[in-house]
Amino acid sequence: MKATRLRTEYLKNPIGIDIRKPRLSWVCEGGKKQSAYQIKAFDDRGTILWDTGKVSSDRMHLISWMGDALTSRTKVFWQVQLWDENDVQGEISEIAQFEMGLLSGSDWTSKWITGDYVPEKKTRYPADCFKKSFTLPSDKKVKKARAYMTACGLYEGKLNGEKIGKSMLAPGITDYRKRIQYQTVDITDSIRSGENELFFMLADGWYRGSVGAWAMKNYYGSETKLLAQIEVFYEDGSCDVIGTDDSFLWTNEGPVRFADNKDGEIYDARKESFENVNWSKAKVTSHNVVPTASNNFLLTEHERLSDPELITTPSGKKVLDFKQNIAGIVEFKLNAKAGQRIFMRFGELMRDGEFTQKNIQCVRKNLITPLQQVEYFCRDGLNEYKTRFAIFGFQYIEVETDFDINPSDFTAIAVYSDFETTYEFNSSNELLNKFVVNTLWSLKNNSADLPTDCPTRERHGWTGDAQLFLNTATYMTNYLPFALKFENDLCDWQGDDGNFPQIAPEGGTDSYMRVMNGSVGWSDAGILIPYRLWKKYGDRSIIENYYENMKKYAKYMIGRTGKKQFLVSEKTGLQKADSKYLYNMGQHYGEWAEPEDVHKLTYKDFMTSRPEEATAYLYYVMDVMVEIAEELGKTDDIQLYEEYRDGAKATYQKLRHLPKYTLDTDRQARLVRPLYFGLLDEKDTAFAKERLIKALDNYDWRVGTGFLSTPFILYVLSEIDPEYAYKLLENEKRPGWLCMPKAGATTIWEDWAGPDSDNGKGGGIASLNHYSKGAVCEWIFEEMCGIKVADENLFIIKPVPGGHFTHASASYDSAYGKVSCGWKKKEDGSYEYEITIPANTTAVVELPGKEPEAVSAGKYKY
Repeated sequence: MKATRLRTEYLKNPIGIDIRKPRLSWVCEGGKKQSAYQIKAFDDRGTILWDTGKVSSDRMHLISWMGDALTSRTKVFWQVQLWDENDVQGEISEIAQFEMGLLSGSDWTSKWITGDYVPEKKTRYPADCFKKSFTLPSDKKVKKARAYMTACGLYEGKLNGEKIGKSMLAPGITDYRKRIQYQTVDITDSIRSGENELFFMLADGWYRGSVGAWAMKNYYGSETKLLAQIEVFYEDGSCDVIGTDDSFLWTNEGPVRFADNKDGEIYDARKESFENVNWSKAKVTSHNVVPTASNNFLLTEHERLSDPELITTPSGKKVLDFKQNIAGIVEFKLNAKAGQRIFMRFGELMRDGEFTQKNIQCVRKNLITPLQQVEYFCRDGLNEYKTRFAIFGFQYIEVETDFDINPSDFTAIAVYSDFETTYEFNSSNELLNKFVVNTLWSLKNNSADLPTDCPTRERHGWTGDAQLFLNTATYMTNYLPFALKFENDLCDWQGDDGNFPQIAPEGGTDSYMRVMNGSVGWSDAGILIPYRLWKKYGDRSIIENYYENMKKYAKYMIGRTGKKQFLVSEKTGLQKADSKYLYNMGQHYGEWAEPEDVHKLTYKDFMTSRPEEATAYLYYVMDVMVEIAEELGKTDDIQLYEEYRDGAKATYQKLRHLPKYTLDTDRQARLVRPLYFGLLDEKDTAFAKERLIKALDNYDWRVGTGFLSTPFILYVLSEIDPEYAYKLLENEKRPGWLCMPKAGATTIWEDWAGPDSDNGKGGGIASLNHYSKGAVCEWIFEEMCGIKVADENLFIIKPVPGGHFTHASASYDSAYGKVSCGWKKKEDGSYEYEITIPANTTAVVELPGKEPEAVSAGKYKY
């Protein structure tokens, strides 16, 4: 038996983490059961830092560091020895490693620097350029060298002409007033004896550039600034530190004449040589936040799409079609004459044969956003360009030039957080297969250091989207570090009253939207994200670390019950005596984005308290908090959560007997929600199930839910009868999941109407790259293919075959190893199942018509 896939805090060989007692994990290969393990950890001199000895245990997930205290910059190598179920010693693992970052503010000896100018808020500036030459002794041998870098803005560093690290749009997006991430890069191979040249570019980014739907500027500040520290360690034990300070030279006369993360770049290649450029001293400035490690994935380049199709539109425009909707950048390499111009606009849609950005743009007088464009002025000869400080959502690039272009000179590059894909899926329905792939693409395209709604218009970290999609995301990728970073963003925002936001970080949020903070199904993400991560990854520390934040929000919800709010609270018809646990305050999004013919949104929907949705989520959140408090032994809190859970349930049952909130409705969400949450008594549950089937009959078995209930509806139908779930899943009509791939989509649409949405007058309401509706994939993995993580080293395998499918299979690289389940329909109508349980785990297999069976690791056929 051998330990493989070694991870430190879920990350592969991370560098620059700041978790002082990191946890180590692995999965097992070979054998049935791990009977013991031994971890050996040592530093770069071979000195043992921790040796567990032989530990009799089957644990392989999140073993806490118990070795020597880890300090800043410590690099640790570690490997694992295992013993199998027969106490036979296996092959020792490969060596993994992790490195600590700068753990104290005093470790930063460099200074924040900025350009030598006083910025005016209404002026947009070229990218700042900073440089410094430094000389290293030729008589000393370099042992290791590190670059620690961050910025208020976006930075890109170069050492001796080579980019430092792989990160894009660094340091990522946070509320820079409270948290700033830094990156650590091993530059040992780039540093050299003698003279070295250090160079940085600094752009506006989220800090000073366009953020939010309406492209607000200077949201976090108007003075961009850079902090960088180069540390060179020699074999003799000495060290040189080159930190940003006023010895750095500055200019803004470089080639990046304009850089905005949404609007794009203006680049003049004739300025790349920096000839005849005026350099002055950088200014030392300050920022009152000590940078911290993100302990997350870097935002990096991924798939490269080459050889686009060149389209000539009816109006004569040239458009490159890359055949896949992505979030990313463009790269080209071509020959031109000095001063020749290339102008590119990026978009998702062709309409009537012409390129358009209308479906992604918000329009007001004197404002169109986002522009998503690049203007490039050529140098003489070879021109090589790659967008540095912006990413775009696009499949198409409209290209205007004053010379002929070759499409093969252009490459589109996907850019997203560097998580791993952890699933495989295949079925007899090619449209469903494509839909699952499209969902992964939309997940990747909306993962630019935070989970966004779309990579074009808003790029907001909408909390509702993130929480409802989380379970799907954790099947598709090793999502936990990314999700925890977002939870930190939520907690950074959390108010003194306990409220969580609708969007985090809040940059670009319109002031009129702030009344929607606290919206149920959105702000509940502050509780639901840690809860679901705990359930999926078995990581109890998550609910421990965030418990006080979750408790504050639970009390915030409780504090809004039994009260009314002028002009906001609905007149429900409930008697005062029945309203103690009614959640009838605040403004809530409710069942956002139901099909228009099911429920057409009006301004009144944003002005009312939505007591049906709010009281339902009050029950759901309190039920979750009871479970969390029980797990953590928070006995003093349980009674309060139980009181409001049970009170909300009783109140909800009374509410649904009032005419305004009747269960006798064709609105699928109003039936799915209480059935999924278990809010109804036995009689009403039976009625709601029958009424849901009738509602679906009346809607021709198309999907009529909005964002919040879409992840639930197949679970509810499957409980009634799995064939109902398959009937809805397989429907190819709009609105429905399979209508998208049937129409040729390569991602998930925001609006069921997709490219046919009315996007010319609505201010841009129809992104074609919006993962929320893909949340149904959770059911595909967990129910259709039956893979569920039940506990540490334990799975439940309970597939639900049905519909017109002849086969379906999925595998999942879980925290405990790769588990798979597939089924095939035979000619006689029976089913054949193939199941793989990874080493050192067990599973309870529950097949239709058979008693549950406990099995150990291995491959099984039924």
